[in-house]
Amino acid sequence: MSPSPFTIRAATTADLRPLVALENRCFRSDRLSQRQFRYLLTKAHATTLVAVEADVLLGYVLILFSRGTSMARLYSIAVASESRGRGVAKALVTAAERCTLEEERAYLRLEIRKDNSASIALFEKLGYRRFGELPRYYEDQMDGWRYERALSPELRPRLVKVPFYEQTLDFTCGPASLMMAMRALDPTASFDRKSELRIWREATTIYMTSGHGGCGPFGLALAAARRGFRVEVKVSDAGPHLIDSVRDQRKKEVIRLVQEDMLDQLESLQVAVHYEEFSVAELEQRFAAEEIPVVLTSSYAIYREKFPHWVVLTGSDENFIYVHDPFVDYEEGETVVDSINMPIPKQQFERMTRYGKRRLRAAVLISRFPSIEE
Repeated sequence: MSPSPFTIRAATTADLRPLVALENRCFRSDRLSQRQFRYLLTKAHATTLVAVEADVLLGYVLILFSRGTSMARLYSIAVASESRGRGVAKALVTAAERCTLEEERAYLRLEIRKDNSASIALFEKLGYRRFGELPRYYEDQMDGWRYERALSPELRPRLVKVPFYEQTLDFTCGPASLMMAMRALDPTASFDRKSELRIWREATTIYMTSGHGGCGPFGLALAAARRGFRVEVKVSDAGPHLIDSVRDQRKKEVIRLVQEDMLDQLESLQVAVHYEEFSVAELEQRFAAEEIPVVLTSSYAIYREKFPHWVVLTGSDENFIYVHDPFVDYEEGETVVDSINMPIPKQQFERMTRYGKRRLRAAVLISRFPSIEE
């Protein structure tokens, strides 16, 4: 006699105790607490689905939805040992994919322990693609694999293999993005925290910690040019840039002079600076021509904070622009996997690439100089 069918539904706070009990039975480490489950059920941009049979919890799957992108993350899945072999896990993953599409997300990602052969086999059978690894990712130092599935089969992104570097300070998104672009073009380019801070010192216009200031297009372009890369700047106005929050006129004057000096140095290095608008289509064309765009965005669309934020473009398809975002929003339960090749709808990316009251648009285009043989 075959087992009775189970059903899948959205979890509620009434499921908290059985969810925690199942979590503790299935995992020895990296467990979700009752407080975390409650937050995920009531406040987070997330969905938890449960498989139940006669009011008994057989398993659950938890999906997190990234703000401002078309990506979701399968954060956790667990099935009671006595219920395995009945297709519960497959049914939960299928339900998670439907939920992801209903939330208008095109990609679903997850991490799997390297020693979890059953999960690896399941997700690979369901069409998930391994695209990276996470050394010592879990509490017990076990490594993890990164997996992804495009839920819209027509998506065929053109991606460049850009190494990922996570910014280590709140204000080093520019240096981190620039380092990723340079490393993609030159595998010997520096890729460590000393380099991140060195580039920040070279590129920043912050004056006595007043206002956002930070790394503008001239400073980042200058740092790349000094390191032997071919550089071009597209910026919508002559500046001074990134001074919306600076009130003191003397400090504004210092920032203006710093940017003018950077511009003089760019001219001496024969770096082209174009004061003009650019389109997403133009960035795609430059990318296709083996240039790596480092692009200024407003962080509001994703992080609900009105800060200037740099990202590096890693690819595109008919619907999306893909970026590495050097910031990982751990407070929202995200990990590095959520910041790699983030898919952003093109229209939304067009809006994101306008910062501040002046709607500043800026891109630093990095490429290699042709060799003598070329």
